[in-house]
Amino acid sequence: MSQNAVILRLALALTLLWPLPSHSQPLDGERLRAAMVYRLAQYTQWPNVPEQGLVLCSAGFSRDALASLTDRQWGGQSLRLREIENPRDVIGCQVLVLGHADAQTLRRWLQAVDGAAVLTIGTSAEALRAGVTIALISEAQGMAFSVNQGEARRHGLVLAAPVLKLAREIR
Repeated sequence: MSQNAVILRLALALTLLWPLPSHSQPLDGERLRAAMVYRLAQYTQWPNVPEQGLVLCSAGFSRDALASLTDRQWGGQSLRLREIENPRDVIGCQVLVLGHADAQTLRRWLQAVDGAAVLTIGTSAEALRAGVTIALISEAQGMAFSVNQGEARRHGLVLAAPVLKLAREIR
C-alpha cells in the first residue's frame, strides 16, 4: 500500500472515529488537526505525567478547533486545555501546539521548552525545519505529518511505532 493511501486512510479513520458535536458540523482542516494532535498525544510516552493528567497548550492555533477536545480523556483523566500567548507560560504543558508559520516565532516558542518533556506539534512545513517534534502538513490528498525523532529523544519522549510508520518523513 502506498504511503499516500495510508495517509488518506489515517485521515478517514480519524474523521470516522472522532465523534462530531451534537450540531453535526463537518470536520474542517483545523478540527482535523486538533483530532490528529489528540491521537498523536495518545501514541506518545512521557518520562512522567502529572497525576492530574495531560495539559495541552496552544499558541496561534484555532481556539474553536481545540474546543472539540474538551470532553476527551487521557490516561483516565480529563484532558486540560490552555491557550497561551507568551512563551514564558509553557511551564506545565505536556503538549504544545504551535499554529505559527514564521520560523523566528516558532524558534522563540521552542526555546521556551528546550529540553523539557513537551511534545511540540506545529501546523506548517516550516515548523519541522524550526525544530518541532511533529509537523502537521496539509497536502492535496489530505493531511500528513512528519516526525523529528531526534527532537523527541532530546525531550525524553518516545513515539509509538504506528506514528513512525505513518509519518511522511522521519528525521
